Amino acid sequence: MRPSPAQILSFVGGYVDTVGFLALQGLFTAHVTGNFVTFGAAMVHGATGAWAKLLALPVFCVAVLATRLAGRRLEETGRPVLRLLLLTQCAFLALGTVLAIALGPFTDADRPAALLTGMVLVVAMAVQNAAHRAHLPEAPPSTLMTGTTTQIMIDLADLLRGVPAEHAARRRIARMSAAVAAFALGCGLAALFFYLVGAAAIAVAPVLILVAALDSGPARAA
Repeated sequence: MRPSPAQILSFVGGYVDTVGFLALQGLFTAHVTGNFVTFGAAMVHGATGAWAKLLALPVFCVAVLATRLAGRRLEETGRPVLRLLLLTQCAFLALGTVLAIALGPFTDADRPAALLTGMVLVVAMAVQNAAHRAHLPEAPPSTLMTGTTTQIMIDLADLLRGVPAEHAARRRIARMSAAVAAFALGCGLAALFFYLVGAAAIAVAPVLILVAALDSGPARAA
């Protein structure tokens, strides 16, 4: 049984966040919450990368806004929205890979080369976040596992107590557990590949997103 596009997105979420964190001195590319924490830590400890973490939020927001507007426009023209958005993400991930290989390694995340590479990857993951939220609404989040893990534990508690709607809870646990497992696997393999080949490890991500884009028809989207 091959993974669904949503499961591939979860894997890529963990993968790109981990490679980005390792290659760009602690920059989270897939979600903004971690950058608030690491920005505060950089301010206290005087570490590099503060500007990259600060810039990531507005770049992420603008990219999500643009993705939503583009998605609406594509819907109006009857085009395959999810596929085209994932292909857009693939292009940004491929560009980020080229930049990481050509300009890295990065010892200071606030240098122009590192900032450019980091923000390209932030845009790529913002596209994924927006596309997933708008066009795979039934699938668990692909870049942040806190809420998903919480829901799994809530459902497990309800099953232990024999709360009604047991079938729905079991199905939700299965879907969400697959997302968490895919994300965790992405994190682990990203660390391994980064150890082996450095920032070139990012090259795995655009290939997987291309697979997800080509397999994102209605029958496989969930």
